[in-house]
Amino acid sequence: MLTFEQKLRNYAEIALHIGLGIQPGQRLLITCPIDGAQLARKVTELAYQAGACIVEVLWEDDAVLLSRFQHSSIQNFDEVSWWRGQIHLEYAQSGDPILSIRASDPGLLKGQDPEKVNTLQMAVQASRKEYLKHVYGNTFPWSIVAVPIPGWSSSVFPDLPAAEQHTRMWDAIFAATRADQPDALELWREHIAALGMRAAALNAKQYTALHFRSAGTDLMVGLPENHSWESALHHTTSGLPFFANIPSEEVFTLPHREKVDGVVRNTRPLSHMGQLIDGFELTFKNGQVVDFRAKQGEDALGKLLATDEGATHLGEVALVSASSPIQQSGILFYTTLFDENAASHLAFGQAYPGNLRDGQDLSPEAFQARGGNRSLIHVDFMMGSEDMDVDGILLDGTHEPVMHHGEFVF
Repeated sequence: MLTFEQKLRNYAEIALHIGLGIQPGQRLLITCPIDGAQLARKVTELAYQAGACIVEVLWEDDAVLLSRFQHSSIQNFDEVSWWRGQIHLEYAQSGDPILSIRASDPGLLKGQDPEKVNTLQMAVQASRKEYLKHVYGNTFPWSIVAVPIPGWSSSVFPDLPAAEQHTRMWDAIFAATRADQPDALELWREHIAALGMRAAALNAKQYTALHFRSAGTDLMVGLPENHSWESALHHTTSGLPFFANIPSEEVFTLPHREKVDGVVRNTRPLSHMGQLIDGFELTFKNGQVVDFRAKQGEDALGKLLATDEGATHLGEVALVSASSPIQQSGILFYTTLFDENAASHLAFGQAYPGNLRDGQDLSPEAFQARGGNRSLIHVDFMMGSEDMDVDGILLDGTHEPVMHHGEFVF
């Protein structure tokens, strides 16, 4: 059994060496909630030991954000501070790494004006437009990890005494990220290699579509010609490796923006901008959402889909084994970073150019012409389950099983 300090150090090492592939002489930018200071400080310490020339931290606070929603006028919600986006853009342009340490209370904005939520979301996304070009273009290393905060811990473990929730949340995060193992870095290297083999097998098939079937879902997802399956392992344009999400159990590619048809039902709640969306069903025709309903958060879902024209199309299809460690933990994390690694999933909005061969070299117009989707958003939602079957459709029209009862057949 490792001590908490040993696990925390492992977690920081994973973030730096697996997530970012930190190099001597680089600058490092960290964004972090104030409740995550313990991890941010450990990452900073180890980054300097690894040769970073400077580490800077941008602090965030849910209580400050909530105060804005409670007391500020709707007229103020299209206001976004330029300097925060400029710092991110500066790092991205210089090729220096950015680590996002995230934690959010899934019910933080429950009961708040959804128009404020939507207005702020639109303003934030617009302010990040240039920065996101670098994210999708892999011009710099970036990665996302998580830390517990009280609102999140109480949502995940509501039946535990408050004093135990925080400790249990740390345990769950350490287990999901392999930080509780003595040989954590080597386990991650083996895991990444296994995901790479799975992506290579799918790339060799070059299916024209995937057919998803389970309770409430019957969806045909067309795939563009020369699509590419990937894991979260990426390489910058200068050749440096980085692993974008920790944890990650998925292999993913892009759907054809005009070739998605049928009905899909979510299997885990979607926590977005402090609001929960659950019990929802989407109907697609020719790649676009033409109808939707939700038992919880239907208005929030509608506003999400109204972000722009691309928000009603898909930008990602990802396959995750039902026996993934996060699924087997039985924990509902109420955050996409973890829950997307418990189930196969789709994403509204922007597709990654790297999921098309030579996609990084295409203009936005050419990317869309080849089937890639463009949007200000990229929001994952979970639709996989232990009863889901997935068939791949070959160029000659032959159907063959890819997953059976949530498990890969190869």
